[in-house]
Amino acid sequence: MKITVSGYYGFHNTGDEAIALAISRELAARGHSALLLSREPEHTRLAYGCASAARMNPLALVQSLLSAQMLWSGGGGLLQDKTSVRNLTYYLALIRGAHLLGRRVVVFNQSIGPLSLEGGARVARVLNQGRTSVIVRDRASLETLEHLGVKARLGGDPALLLTPGADVVADRNTVVLAPRGDVHDANAGLKDITRSLQERGRRVVALSFHPSVDDEAARSLGADEVVSTSDPALALNTIAAAGYVVGVRLHAVILAAAAGVPFAGVSYDPKVAGFCADAGAPSVPTTFEAAQVCGLVMKNTAPDWTQVHAMKERARDSFGWALEG
Repeated sequence: MKITVSGYYGFHNTGDEAIALAISRELAARGHSALLLSREPEHTRLAYGCASAARMNPLALVQSLLSAQMLWSGGGGLLQDKTSVRNLTYYLALIRGAHLLGRRVVVFNQSIGPLSLEGGARVARVLNQGRTSVIVRDRASLETLEHLGVKARLGGDPALLLTPGADVVADRNTVVLAPRGDVHDANAGLKDITRSLQERGRRVVALSFHPSVDDEAARSLGADEVVSTSDPALALNTIAAAGYVVGVRLHAVILAAAAGVPFAGVSYDPKVAGFCADAGAPSVPTTFEAAQVCGLVMKNTAPDWTQVHAMKERARDSFGWALEG
């Protein structure tokens, strides 16, 4: 079966690229093929060994839907209008287009929101039409959709299914900090954390998940090493080689969970707090006290690994739900 997958692919954001890698691998392992809609189709095709089409080319979009049996919308945080009403319009239009062409739609392991009142009404109207199944990656999104009158099922972020390289060895003395360049109040606090951890003998690695956005912030922390990449495998291995992760970027903590490395999230967006809550892991606001976060690191405060295991199982099972539903 061929499945067209929409997401924020081809923008060199490691988190979204990790989702693309996990979905394409898992579908291939199950005997299906993904067609990823991307800003850079050739790069996506080469990176993940699957078909790809230009996400903003109307003819390519129609052809990708006609050639597939299903549309998967996600993963990621696509159905929200906090950053742009235009983005919400784009993803809802794809779903409506799939409905018009008689294709089944799965909203696949998304976080839903934040949504304005108008945006929420639009989402409910579209998702309650056609042959649509909805799977979300966190309980907060499940509650959001319940309030909107949309039935959904709790899954898990596909990137939880990724595994680090077999030769990666964890160094408990290393701490990975993953800033987000446009969350300035958190970045000021991360500088304080870097100094405090170094004074306590820890080695700090600043991991830039979206180079065009995060590099300046990562370099400004004063870390012992800066790793800038949009390659999810390299990001995962960098995290797996550490003893603790503090992430503003959502997928820094998701990949930490995948690798079995303790983590804490810095919640610039409800999706970060939502993931940490589901994992039984600590999260702090962007106006955190450096001493508080350093305390979490020094005490090696970990998530509830039983809950993390359950999240991974839901992520794996969600592929079966999506394919069979």
